[in-house]
Amino acid sequence: MYRRLSAAVLMLSMGLPLFAQTESGLIAGVEAEKKLSRKVSIGLEADLRTRNDFKTMDRWGVGLGVSYKVAKWLKADAGYKLLDYNYREKVTPYTSSKGNAKIKWRPSYWGVKHRVYAGLTASYKFQNGLKLSLRERWQYTYRPETTPERYKLKVSDQTMMLDEGYVRSGKAKNQLRSRLQVEYDKKGALLTPYASAEFYNSWAIEKVRYTMGTDINLSKQHSLGVFYRYQNMKNVDDDDYDPNMHYVGVGYKFKF
Repeated sequence: MYRRLSAAVLMLSMGLPLFAQTESGLIAGVEAEKKLSRKVSIGLEADLRTRNDFKTMDRWGVGLGVSYKVAKWLKADAGYKLLDYNYREKVTPYTSSKGNAKIKWRPSYWGVKHRVYAGLTASYKFQNGLKLSLRERWQYTYRPETTPERYKLKVSDQTMMLDEGYVRSGKAKNQLRSRLQVEYDKKGALLTPYASAEFYNSWAIEKVRYTMGTDINLSKQHSLGVFYRYQNMKNVDDDDYDPNMHYVGVGYKFKF
């Protein structure tokens, strides 16, 4: 612990950035879908995500959703997700009332988020198998109030003490996610390749996700998915720091 704090002091004194600007990670997920009727389906999913060039667990989550086929070209969906995040450590330099240089250090910790969402997906399929779709999804995410550990470090002598009474307040966030996707969906084909761009908007574009991948159709019930994703952060909230990310993704889906 003291070694990491000493490194933080050194970086501050040298004027170097405290966080990497780009990282790599893995996204892995499984999904089960049940068709209740010609128009209604329900789904259960679980996923995990890593960061720090695949070395650190970033989050895991489980979710339940339902979809309804409004028309041949329009689908509605809604659901809930429980997310458990490994929040990044945070180092904040400040000056005390006596003029002493100090640092507040909050180690990484695990905490949950609750998310609900609802959306519409419009699509059009050409005769050659090319399919275009636009999905508009609203999501509401709530982070409950927590009391993680935080420490105060005096730079001059590197003495450290617990910041007693520190509380990280609860936080709610609304976002609109707009995704434009093109895919080649040929009936009976082994592969369904696709590419998409998704924009996260909360009064400003906060991040953009560019994804390329393919579904591997093993049978009518079983499919695998592989993809590459680049996540470009636009307006990063200092309270929930995230760098630009390169992701490799794998997934499995079962329909019954």
